[in-house]
Amino acid sequence: MAAITGPLGKADQKVVAKALQGALVDLIDLSLVAKQAHWNVIGPNFRPLHLQLDELVDIARGHADTIAERAVALGVNPDGRAATVGEATRLAQPEVAWLEDGKVIALFTDILEGVSKRMRERIKATDEPDPVTQDLLIAVAQDIDKQHWMFQAQR
Repeated sequence: MAAITGPLGKADQKVVAKALQGALVDLIDLSLVAKQAHWNVIGPNFRPLHLQLDELVDIARGHADTIAERAVALGVNPDGRAATVGEATRLAQPEVAWLEDGKVIALFTDILEGVSKRMRERIKATDEPDPVTQDLLIAVAQDIDKQHWMFQAQR
């Protein structure tokens, strides 16, 4: 079977593939961690956090699909398997327990700050090799930054 090839040279493809794979891992795990918190959050702010976490899941899943499809368009195989995400994730993991609303707010403020920082690194890395990918990463960063602000404002 013929491989899918993309428009980038090998060196540029390697840089962009690394950025896309890192973004994919962040986004997949963000959706999983947010859903875990969504199921287990308790406290006076349960309802708004429950809904906000679902919004975050939808955002992360939507961007993950776009990022993975960009990788394929460039001739790169995205890897969103559970084992890969588990090995590569840099996100803090919530406890398997009831999660007090204040702890959820603190956890997601920190998680989103880390994801935002890594997205900015990826944005810089893709500036020269692929401005199209950079543009997608900028869109991800915009939504992550907005979510960070919304969680941080609740502290």
